[in-house]
Amino acid sequence: MNETQKTFCSKMTNRFLFKAYAIQKLPLALLTGFKIIELNELKCVTCVKYSYLNKNPFRSTFWAVLGMAAELSTGAYALLATKGKEKSIAVILVATHAEFVKKATGITTFTCNNWLEFDKAVGRAIKTGEPQIATGRSVGSNGDGETTALFEFTWSFKIRD
Repeated sequence: MNETQKTFCSKMTNRFLFKAYAIQKLPLALLTGFKIIELNELKCVTCVKYSYLNKNPFRSTFWAVLGMAAELSTGAYALLATKGKEKSIAVILVATHAEFVKKATGITTFTCNNWLEFDKAVGRAIKTGEPQIATGRSVGSNGDGETTALFEFTWSFKIRD
C-alpha cells in the first residue's frame, strides 16, 4: 500500500472522520449506523446492528441495510485501490449477488478479504487503458460467528478521460 492508501485506511476507521465522510458521500450510513471497523491489506470489516431504523416486520435487520454494510466492505477496497495512483480512475458497481443464510439480529459483521484482486484490477486498468473488473466477496456473521449472509459485489475500474 502507498502512503495515500494508508491515510485513507486511517480516516475510514476513525469514527469521527468516517461520520464526516458519510455526511458528504454516504448519508444513509448516519441513519443506519453502519461503520468500518478495520481496513487494511488483510481485510475490510464493517458492521451494522439491528435497531429500530434497520428492522423489518420479521424482527431482523432489513436486507437492504445488510446489503449496504456488505457493499461498504467491498466498496472501501474498490476506493482504496484507486488512491495515490498516477491516473484518475472511475469506479462503478456493475453486479451484485446475495444469499441470506440465517436471520440477522444483533450486530452483523461483514468481512471482505480480497484486497489483492482490487489492487490488481486497478493496475491492469492503468496498464492497458481498458476497463477492468474485480469481485469482492463479503461474508456476514453474527455475534456467535455464524454466517448470516453472503454477498458478492463486482466493481469496474476505468481510466477517466
